[in-house]
Amino acid sequence: MSAAQQLTNLADMVRDRARSRGNAVAYEFEGRQTSFAEFDVKTNRVANALTAMGVRPGERIAYLGKNSDIYFELLLGAMKANVVMAPVNWRLAGPEIAFIVADCKAPVLFVGPEFITQVRNIKAQLPDVRTVITTDGGAGEWQDFTAWRDAQSADDPKVPIGPKDIAIQLYTSGTTGKPKGAMLSHANFLNLVQTGNEAEKPDWNKWSTDDVSLVAMPIFHIGGSGWGVMGLYHGAKGVIAREFDPTKVLDFFEQSGITKLFMVPAAMQFVVRQPRARQVDFSRLKYMLYGASPIPAALLKECIEVFKCGFVQMYGMTETTGTIVALPPEDHVEGLDRMRSAGKALPGIELAILDADGKRLPPGEVGEIATRSGSNMVGYWNLPEATAKTLDGDGWLRTGDAGYMDSDGYLYIHDRIKDMIISGGENIYPAEVESAICDHPDVAEVAVVGVPDDKWGEAVKAIVVMKQGRQATSSDIINFTRERIAGFKTPKTVDFIEALPRNASGKILRRHLRDPYWAGKDRQVN
Repeated sequence: MSAAQQLTNLADMVRDRARSRGNAVAYEFEGRQTSFAEFDVKTNRVANALTAMGVRPGERIAYLGKNSDIYFELLLGAMKANVVMAPVNWRLAGPEIAFIVADCKAPVLFVGPEFITQVRNIKAQLPDVRTVITTDGGAGEWQDFTAWRDAQSADDPKVPIGPKDIAIQLYTSGTTGKPKGAMLSHANFLNLVQTGNEAEKPDWNKWSTDDVSLVAMPIFHIGGSGWGVMGLYHGAKGVIAREFDPTKVLDFFEQSGITKLFMVPAAMQFVVRQPRARQVDFSRLKYMLYGASPIPAALLKECIEVFKCGFVQMYGMTETTGTIVALPPEDHVEGLDRMRSAGKALPGIELAILDADGKRLPPGEVGEIATRSGSNMVGYWNLPEATAKTLDGDGWLRTGDAGYMDSDGYLYIHDRIKDMIISGGENIYPAEVESAICDHPDVAEVAVVGVPDDKWGEAVKAIVVMKQGRQATSSDIINFTRERIAGFKTPKTVDFIEALPRNASGKILRRHLRDPYWAGKDRQVN
């Protein structure tokens, strides 16, 4: 892949793959196949259509929809016009979706069939949106994507793109409650695949053009969009699942001969517990890559028995363009201490453990995990202060996770410095949930914590103090919250107490509230 080494942006990558892989299938979605050559032409049309609408280089477009081949056409087509895609988490509630679309100032919003009604309801709150386009029709008042795309020329738009230009803007849950748009550049993506010598890469990190990857994680996460782009980069076929459905995932193994995929542990559990999981032929499956939350040892053991492939644990975040640390298959040995680790840094990735003052700590001491590489984000969109808190002048990014490294360079995640809860691979910040519950007229104060959950890893628990003389039930609080924030953020359980524990300066002692639920566990992440 010598030609690939010279690539400086992902738009050129699409052109290059059209030349080298022409008639091979780039993406398959619900029976529809698109070759690399067709994908090149379709993305040209998308770029020309955006330019014709007056969308300028550097502007954002938003996509509210489930996984689809159309999304990848839009993502890479926007890149060819040097326009930035901002996919929106469709699991969010109306007000949260409106915030993201308004925040990125998108003049165009692309909407999937499942969300037409929702967009009609929030359209008045989207002052910047001049045009709504539906990916699969279904709304008389808005244009259909295929007609919009195909009205344009197939000629290459030839818009200049620099490696530092932004390729995608992914929104991450904010500690303060408002999502932040992490800006990832073309160089951020290409650094992951172009660092190090191709021949020296471990087998799990090598791709061949015979590979078939499953894009099953949602595209509003790096594990969906990044994974889908990664397969395209390597000239492999990407099979796209509209959404994660454990029964359909088994069908994909049988019908498409999946060789590698990325999943979060909660999703792995759903698949492996399917009654027919033990009858499916997984012989083509080479590697299952997993991450976004820790995995229980018993679940991993069960997955190894059923899938009979190589397992790779991955650690990373949106702000690092995905994986920066990996635990390879040869370290997945029962009883091996390393099984509890997240693995070692990938080539070109630096790791450090820092104390509160930012000084490096020796092996074995717990501190904040920091990382430096060419894959660290450019910054948060329009949030210079938040960017400066996360990324320092020397390029070190603070992850907000606490952990330690052993003398062999293996990283062990210990806890989260911020009070974040990870439920089914989704990040949830207590501040956001607390803010929604505090809007309840009868609630005096509330603290939200994560408690162990066998299905999701962690579940959201609210501990509520009611106003004098007022009463509410758990379901009152849960239903009230659900109208304001996404279902996955709403508390699964609610406890009522007389007063929240606080320290001398009045700060809520979350640890006191959380610790009883985590008794007997060796770390405060599940």
